[in-house]
Amino acid sequence: MGKIKVMDNCNGIAGLKVIEPSVFGDARGYFMETYNYNDFKEAGIDCQFVQDNQSASKKGVLRGLHFQIHYPQDKLVRVVSGEVFDVAVDLRQGSETFGKWFGVVLSAENKKQFFIPKGFAHGFIVLSEFAEFCYKVADFYHPNDEGGIKWNDPEIGIEWPMPEGMSEKDLIFSEKDTKWGSFSEYRNETKEPI
Repeated sequence: MGKIKVMDNCNGIAGLKVIEPSVFGDARGYFMETYNYNDFKEAGIDCQFVQDNQSASKKGVLRGLHFQIHYPQDKLVRVVSGEVFDVAVDLRQGSETFGKWFGVVLSAENKKQFFIPKGFAHGFIVLSEFAEFCYKVADFYHPNDEGGIKWNDPEIGIEWPMPEGMSEKDLIFSEKDTKWGSFSEYRNETKEPI
């Protein structure tokens, strides 16, 4: 099987990686390895993933920005149907890129994956009519361990693309995602690294 292509240091942020798998196609369709421990380890991603998750969302849904407080997770995310703009924000205390963000379009068509290590907030917006989002995580889900930062915090300044025909007022959020505090509040409340 072919090796993966990896883009490191996305926007100068160490640890983030965009992965392009080798895809083998013919008249019948295609085949690809979505995860191979040896290939990923060679690319600097040496994690033990313990749980796979999948979500479905309609156009204009924005989920995030989320992080785990006491049980941080490495994440490997991809889209199997539709298209999203996926974002990671560096929350690692002492990092030279603390508070910086990087975003990438993930789609069923481009088959890219995004590796987000521990210590980042994560979110995405659905650009297509519908999207199915899959992700591997390196720790189990722990209820009541989720933190968050407001999706449109001006200090972080994420440049979210709007789905075609929609504006910010049309976006769809969970109740929880409308109540997260600012990045400034996060900085003032954080006593230990995540």
